This record gives sequence, C-alpha cells and structure tokens, in this order.
Amino acid sequence: MNCERIDLYKEFGLERTDGCDGYLTCYVPKANTEIKPKIRPAMIVCPGGGYAFRSEREGEPVAIRFLSKGYSAFLLEYTVNKPFPTALIESAAAVAYIRRNAERYSVDVNHVGAIGFSAGGHLVGSLATMFGDDAIAKALAIPAEQCRPDAVVLSYPVVTMSAATHGGTREIITGGDVSLRDRLSVEKRVTKDSAPAFIWHTFEDDGVPVVNSLLLASAYLKCGVPFGLHIFEKGWHGLSLISDETHDDGAGDTAFASVSAWVELALDFLSDRGFKARN
Repeated sequence: MNCERIDLYKEFGLERTDGCDGYLTCYVPKANTEIKPKIRPAMIVCPGGGYAFRSEREGEPVAIRFLSKGYSAFLLEYTVNKPFPTALIESAAAVAYIRRNAERYSVDVNHVGAIGFSAGGHLVGSLATMFGDDAIAKALAIPAEQCRPDAVVLSYPVVTMSAATHGGTREIITGGDVSLRDRLSVEKRVTKDSAPAFIWHTFEDDGVPVVNSLLLASAYLKCGVPFGLHIFEKGWHGLSLISDETHDDGAGDTAFASVSAWVELALDFLSDRGFKARN
C-alpha cells in the first residue's frame, strides 16, 4: 500500500489561516505485478465530531475497510472549530485533487465518492448538494463538476439546522449566525443534480435524531435523485463500523451487530452505480 499525506492548501494555492487543517491522507494499493493493473473507485472519509474534533474511530478504520473492498481510500483532515465555508471548501478540494491525480492513484475519475459520519455526514451531504456554491467557486476557481462526488454515504448524518439538529454542530458550522441556518440545512439544498446518497441511521439515536435522515430522504425523493435509506432500530449514536477496531470489548457491540450490515448495504448501493475495481 502507498500512503502519503497531501496538503490541499498548497495544492490549490490557498492561504492557510490559523487553526486550519485541510490535509488528505491517501491509502492506495500498490500495483500487483502478477496481474493486470486495476483502476479503482475512490472513497473520501470524513469522520464526525460535531465540527469540534474528528473521531478517530470514524476515520482510518473506515478508510482501511474501503481499501480492503477494492477502493483507493482518502482520509480528509478537514478543519474543525471554524464556521462555514472552510470545511466545505476543503472537501471540494479533496474531490478535485483526486480527479486531478487520477492517473497517479489509478482512480476512476467517474467514481469518486465520499462517506461522512454525524457532522462529517453534514459536510459530505453539503458537498453532495452544494458543490456549485459560490464559496467553493471563489476559492478554487474550477468548474463545479470537478468538485461533485459521484455518490455519497451518509452515516447518522446531521442534516437540518432546525430544532431537530445537533446543537453543537449547528453552533460551530454557522458560527452562531442564524441567517445561515437555511443555507446549511442540507435537506433544503437538494436539487436534481445532487449526488446519489446511501443514508443510514438508528431509531434509538439520541445524539442526532433520526428525523435528520428522514428529512433528507424526503428531499431526495421530491427531486427524483436516487437514494438508499436504512433505519435500524437498535444502536446509539456514533456506531461507526461496530468492529473490534472501533469499539472496546463489552461496549454493547453484540446487541448492535445487525447494524454492521450497513457496510455491505452501502457497498452494494455503490456497486450498482459502477463503483468497482476494473482492469
């Protein structure tokens, strides 16, 4: 496996202010000399953490899981504790960087996806619907289609900035600016051009209410954009992969084991959209 860390600010000539991250760690399989070279789909991983931190449990373990399934994986260290649009610009830059370097990473330019968890789900959902936003266009000066993911996976995502949101996430990403709430409510930004989405949540989630995913699915349905929606009954917020790599022993994983099916369900959704390694 080839592994490197890319400075997206340097790649796009952006000015990095204090507190900004914007790094992309690449996990790319080495070419196997015993078989024909493969062109792989790409998956960008955006962990959750309420825009206050980035959960390690929702980061590298997820990237490695997608790597094991035939993807080239990319972990985005997006900036936290700064309001819109910093993280969104960084996520758009990640998509554009991968497309720009598709040959280097043996990536299929037409199958670049992103997966986000909780607040990371808000970031990825925003990218899926706001890739043409003026803030991105001004910062990156590239066509909007270069920043659009081809499909996204949203895991117990923060979607709305209304009363049903996660308060901490809303406060940080809006910077307390009430006028930004509508603009950053993902369900209000869905159009016919939004990226297809696989969405999953649990009924018992008391951190980010399940209505967030229902609102987004309804908006996708209204706009005629393909989506998958799976609501599992059991499970607390932040389940990640529900594996030994993401949970301590005795943390209740056995009770939520059935929820781990979300990984294969998401992979099937993506496969139906052509996300497959090929020669």
